[in-house]
Amino acid sequence: MNTMKWLLRREFWEHKGGFVWAPLIAAALMVVLVGGMIGYGISTGKLDGDSVTITIGGEEVHRAGSAKIASLADRHTRNQIADVAANNYIATGAPIFIVLPVVAFFYCLGALYDDRRDRSILFWKSLPISDATTVLSKLVTALVLAPAITVVIASAAAFLILMLGGVAASHQGLNLFGPVLSNVNLYLSPVYLLAMIPVYILWALPCAGWLLLVSSWAKSKVFLWAVGLPLIAAVLLKWMDYLLALYGTTINADWIINNVLETLLLGLVPGAWFMDGGTALPFRDQHGVDMLSVLSASWGSLARPELWVGAAAGVAMIVAAIRLRRWRDEG
Repeated sequence: MNTMKWLLRREFWEHKGGFVWAPLIAAALMVVLVGGMIGYGISTGKLDGDSVTITIGGEEVHRAGSAKIASLADRHTRNQIADVAANNYIATGAPIFIVLPVVAFFYCLGALYDDRRDRSILFWKSLPISDATTVLSKLVTALVLAPAITVVIASAAAFLILMLGGVAASHQGLNLFGPVLSNVNLYLSPVYLLAMIPVYILWALPCAGWLLLVSSWAKSKVFLWAVGLPLIAAVLLKWMDYLLALYGTTINADWIINNVLETLLLGLVPGAWFMDGGTALPFRDQHGVDMLSVLSASWGSLARPELWVGAAAGVAMIVAAIRLRRWRDEG
């Protein structure tokens, strides 16, 4: 365990730019952009009462003239607005999660190849560290450490944007800080995201395993091997499907592409289990995205057989990557 701890620290130190600074810069840009827009709206009067429309539960509430919006909002309405904000504020951090699959993809792709390219693998093999421990440390870094850091940064950025929204509402005389900060969903939403990481790990195993396998095997041009082979396979499958269709049969190329090849390339995308339609993304009419329902639906995706087939294939590719690292140490 102590060896694994130091290996994880090594990976964090060497890739801090991708795991920390990339999402942090994206978060800072979002907060500055939103803050600038709100500041501009306040300074120019574009956030005055006659320029603002509020929609609650699909019903539009608009106040014409210069009267404050607060005059429209009784206690129940304020609590309703606060509930919507507390349930949905975490969604404003979604753009930051776009950084995660990009960083994790290239990290896994170079995780084992870079050591062979710069010959530092000879140094690491001289230490009493097994190949399995080394590969697993890189896997944990990509599938556990990186998502956890992203969740923390995205949650912090979403909270700051929510507070800026509270400032904009206060400009209208509508104080939402009390009901928002006292809403339990404000604090549970980041916890729900962290609770989805085990689901993310299982769905991402095939992609991470494939990238680590290519990283341990390819002598050069790892990106072309990792991306090119699935794309070429997709083209060949479609071509074979077309030829077989002339004889009234098919190999169901679309299913193979959607369930196998796309998983190898897009499995690191958070929420990938919602993209193929196998798991419906739950919504509530008046409160937008219900994070607890999203968490429940995410864990419910574990009942899908393709998840476990893909996870088993991912484990097999990781084992193959470990074995390849034992002897493929040329640059």
